[in-house]
Amino acid sequence: MSTWLKKCAGLKLFTSRCSYFAQHIKQQAVHQAGILLSCSKMSCGRGALIVLEGVDKAGKTTQCKKLVQALIASGRPAEMMRFPDRTTKIGQLISAYLEKKSNLEDQTVHLLFSANRWELVPEMREKLERGISLVVDRYAFSGVAFTSAKPGFSLEWCMNPDVGLPKPDLVLFLQLHPTAASQRGQFGAERYETSDFQRVVMQRFEHLMKDPSLNWQVIDAAKSIEELHAEIKTHSETAIAMAENQPIGELWK
Repeated sequence: MSTWLKKCAGLKLFTSRCSYFAQHIKQQAVHQAGILLSCSKMSCGRGALIVLEGVDKAGKTTQCKKLVQALIASGRPAEMMRFPDRTTKIGQLISAYLEKKSNLEDQTVHLLFSANRWELVPEMREKLERGISLVVDRYAFSGVAFTSAKPGFSLEWCMNPDVGLPKPDLVLFLQLHPTAASQRGQFGAERYETSDFQRVVMQRFEHLMKDPSLNWQVIDAAKSIEELHAEIKTHSETAIAMAENQPIGELWK
């Protein structure tokens, strides 16, 4: 067998194993989450799942931190989560890829991102059921938007691994033109941070926002930090009040 064929065979095996690993993580998370849900389904006072999305450098991390601080100050339990979570073993593989320290096939990377979300589902559900609102910096929508922005990837294929994740009660999209985003600090340090690619990502987000089953709110990220925070806080407080006595939904089901 030629060296080229050996490399192809090895890559195919690696991608297959990553797909199996992602599916295994998903099945474990669904099983554990089912146990938690059966114990506390329809309990009063659950927290809300609030997601902030947008192109790179739109200010999501800053606003997530400010929102959590504001909610806690007003007496509402809240915590911040961030995807990818680079502290896990899967997250470390993703981090190396994003920092351009390693190269992986696009299919493999997409499944790793999904597995990174699924491995934290039991923890997410447990906190939500305890009344803790989760403010999440990126979620499955980023995974779908970024992968489907690459040639040869359909939205349906990209969405499939994340079907059944906890459904957000609110998705705040921080809208910022890619040209404006590129002028913000450290733009270009990681993979995907080019203006042309971010424009395509924006188009994919716009398609995802057409889903009437999700509570999308578009926020102008060109506003000042404090103006942006005030608008985000208002939407979030409404979502928390509405989610309180509702069961946790399942994404794209």
